[in-house]
Amino acid sequence: MKVNYNVSAMVANNALQRNDKLLSESLGRLSSGLKITNAKDNPSGLAMSRRMNSQIEGLGVANNTSKDAISIVQVADGSLSEIHEVLQRMSELAVQASNGTLTDSDREAIQSEVTLLKEEIERMAQTTQFNGQTILDGSFDYRGYATVGNDPSTAETNPNVKMVSYSDVVEAGNYQITGIDVSFMNLTGTTGVDKKGIFLENGSETNISVKKILEDGSMVDYMPNGMTATVNEDVLTLQDATGKKIQLQIDETFSGTVNLELTGTGAMTMQVGANEGQTLDIRIQKVSLTTLGLYNLDVSNEVGAREAIESVKNAISEISGIRSRLGAYQNRLEHTVSNLDISVENMTAAYSRIMDVDMAEEMTTYSTQQVLSQAGISMMAQANERPSQVLQLLQ
Repeated sequence: MKVNYNVSAMVANNALQRNDKLLSESLGRLSSGLKITNAKDNPSGLAMSRRMNSQIEGLGVANNTSKDAISIVQVADGSLSEIHEVLQRMSELAVQASNGTLTDSDREAIQSEVTLLKEEIERMAQTTQFNGQTILDGSFDYRGYATVGNDPSTAETNPNVKMVSYSDVVEAGNYQITGIDVSFMNLTGTTGVDKKGIFLENGSETNISVKKILEDGSMVDYMPNGMTATVNEDVLTLQDATGKKIQLQIDETFSGTVNLELTGTGAMTMQVGANEGQTLDIRIQKVSLTTLGLYNLDVSNEVGAREAIESVKNAISEISGIRSRLGAYQNRLEHTVSNLDISVENMTAAYSRIMDVDMAEEMTTYSTQQVLSQAGISMMAQANERPSQVLQLLQ
């Protein structure tokens, strides 16, 4: 038995401190619900969990942006649905005006309604917006630029020759179109509506060729087999059986070479994933009387009314194609949202396995440490009493 140095008390104190430290750590895990409360608890696990948490948060935001994209598609499709209804009414009026029992004054009354319906189509196309952005005016269609001249390097822009649109299967790049020979008509019809349009001349529909300009400056035929050239008012459409389609708007008599720069960009890019490059481009084609071939629609006479039936039919087909694309986008986005939900669910489960504490197991550990701490306190008290027992030897 020693008086100066109470080794027993020191041993008990060290054990008590260790138990108290473990008790505090267990209490921290129980109070926070986390298995890793400090980096020292599991350094590698903390690093993995932080990356996982960042991914989970990013997926949550991507989920919201995907739903925003669905809303944009729904707004566009809703407006196009109304344009469909307007076109259907115009089709009825065209059929009605084609009836030989009507007089020209009757057709003038029908034309008045057709004119107002045309204005409404243009108004809806120019005013349909989402978050302040107009979505049917071609702002979110692929960009393309047209110049005029035999040499692409020195070709100049012509405001009367413009790029309208091109299909998805047409690759981005530079192209040259030769053999175009069209005459242009611009006059005022009997109803006071400006008429305009181009007409293929001198077998132009068979002489037109489209060549792609390669990086070394050489050219190759791009639509070598089965290409057709058609005109609808002032829009020249070149297409083949593979789905390649290029549309030009020409507002003057023109015979020459057109050079195109197709960028393949301009669509609305939506972030549908948590990582870079996980995007979806939503392309919404321009809707206007020109692109629908309705600018010159005139049912004020019997001949014009019969021609209008086919024109409106083609416009309905064009709107149906745009709506079909939007419907495909919406289906894809809905699958994307479902996939994101599943990914978030599974990644959260993995994150939980790393970070979340097992409350039942930790409660057992806490109870053990609490008992050990209490025992340590008791032993510490008894160790501190031992030196006083030396007094009994001195009596």
